[in-house]
Amino acid sequence: MYRTVATSAATTTTTDIVDYVVNLDQIPRWSDAEHRSSLEFVNEDPSFSNSYFPDPLTSPSDDAEGGTNGVVSRFPVDHEINSKIYLWRGNPWNLEVDAVVNSTNENLDEAHSSPGLHAAAGPGLSEECGTLGGCRTGMAKVTNAYDLPARKVIHTVGPKYAVKYHTAAENALSHCYRSCLELLIENGLQSIAMGCIYAEAKNYPREPAAHVAIRTVRRFLEKQKDKIKAVVFCTTSSVDTEIYKRLLPLYFPRDKHEEEVALSKLPADVGDENGETIIDERKIRIKPLPKKNVLKPSPVIDDPPVSDVRLTRRTSSYLDAYLDPAFMALIKDPDQRRKEQWEKTAQAQTGWSYGRMLGFGDLGGPPLSAAEEYSLHSRYLAKANSLNLSEIAEMKIVYRGGVDSDGHPVMVVVGAHFLLRCLDLERFVLYVVKEFEPLIQKPYTIVYFHSAASLQPRPDMGWMKRLQQILGRKHQRNLHAIYVLHPTFGLKAAVFAMQLLVDNVVWNKVVYIDRLVQLFKYVPREQLTIPDFVFQHDLEVNGGKGLIVDPRTKYVYHRP
Repeated sequence: MYRTVATSAATTTTTDIVDYVVNLDQIPRWSDAEHRSSLEFVNEDPSFSNSYFPDPLTSPSDDAEGGTNGVVSRFPVDHEINSKIYLWRGNPWNLEVDAVVNSTNENLDEAHSSPGLHAAAGPGLSEECGTLGGCRTGMAKVTNAYDLPARKVIHTVGPKYAVKYHTAAENALSHCYRSCLELLIENGLQSIAMGCIYAEAKNYPREPAAHVAIRTVRRFLEKQKDKIKAVVFCTTSSVDTEIYKRLLPLYFPRDKHEEEVALSKLPADVGDENGETIIDERKIRIKPLPKKNVLKPSPVIDDPPVSDVRLTRRTSSYLDAYLDPAFMALIKDPDQRRKEQWEKTAQAQTGWSYGRMLGFGDLGGPPLSAAEEYSLHSRYLAKANSLNLSEIAEMKIVYRGGVDSDGHPVMVVVGAHFLLRCLDLERFVLYVVKEFEPLIQKPYTIVYFHSAASLQPRPDMGWMKRLQQILGRKHQRNLHAIYVLHPTFGLKAAVFAMQLLVDNVVWNKVVYIDRLVQLFKYVPREQLTIPDFVFQHDLEVNGGKGLIVDPRTKYVYHRP
């Protein structure tokens, strides 16, 4: 499909370059002097007017003409970094580089990926994406490149933009670019082609997003320039091309003149050392204590007259001079409000707790917001991926099944294997989070075998509530049903209590099944790995009514 294009082919049209491979030697570096005044790329739209985007280097402001007044540039000239930057008009997957970036959604769907990427890479790319278990916003995952001239494809999920939450969107977008560069280094690669990760479908403004992209790459190269050979900014429209041509000199100045002009053209907030937006209200400011000889303390007056009380209080106001107003403003921070909520909850828990009195566990605590649940789940998932939980897997409490009658993936839970006395609950939670992560991204089903588990001690409802918070709201929304085989009266009472006290959204999806043959109506037998004792328990409980045929062994269980 791909053929190497000659250097002169860089001026071909879009339809001409689809079948060609362009290597880095055919793309001008950003630092090349001959392209300083005008960078001509393929597919320029002649109808597009460049006057709408004035070049900041050709129209310096009054401040720039008057000098820098000794201000130090936040992005000084660095010829070594500039030599690694390329700007190219065209699709990234036409470039012969180590990795190309694909802007996609959380499910890594082909329909929401960069247009044309999957068609150029072939069906193998979509199949491998289906095995990754999705990707969170701001994160990145890597796959093979298949039919592309690149070696790898790095998939990342850009954020949705809203003016109210623009800071979160900026930091998430910055994390996208940084995650792609980190994966590049982790896989031993050195060159990368990056398109515009922000998508029009997510309402992200083009120019603010370009600021975030360019400054994040600049900050990353300042720390890791020895490990990266080339970063190619790829644009597919005249608008994006002109934006990058205007903004690149601000963050990658090629001489002192561009560096001086950038001082007056850069936005006030250019991020921290990683390129993320700085939130002044989150800073902790420490001011030195006043010296003892700054002001003499007023003499202590025992029992001042009533008429002098106001005057005495007024003399203590000199302490206000040593209080930093910005620091004192922290008391209005949302974290302080959250702390107050937890304190109120702690006070409430010191009194009577009906949940603990009835043996349900601790059902208190303030409800978590969506952001808090996301953060909690992310921490547990990261920890679970870093640990070896093989001893939990060997207990066969939770394991993957096939699919149910509707095609939803199935997770099997065996109650009799849940030995509370020899199980580390915290490690079990980590294992559950890790195993459920690929499933909760879309509708799924749980099959719970309560067979012969009535005498096993179970965790209280407080623990169950905590587990639901860790799994997050996507687990609740995508859960199709919980099929409970061989329920007992005690279990039904516990589920009813959880509907009232924990979460009626999840526990209203419970479906009780008394016989194994009834379960096969919802989940085919060939899609389940059933322990032998479940068959025996079904024979004992149901008193020999009917029969069971195991499709795998063709064995007929005749009940007396």
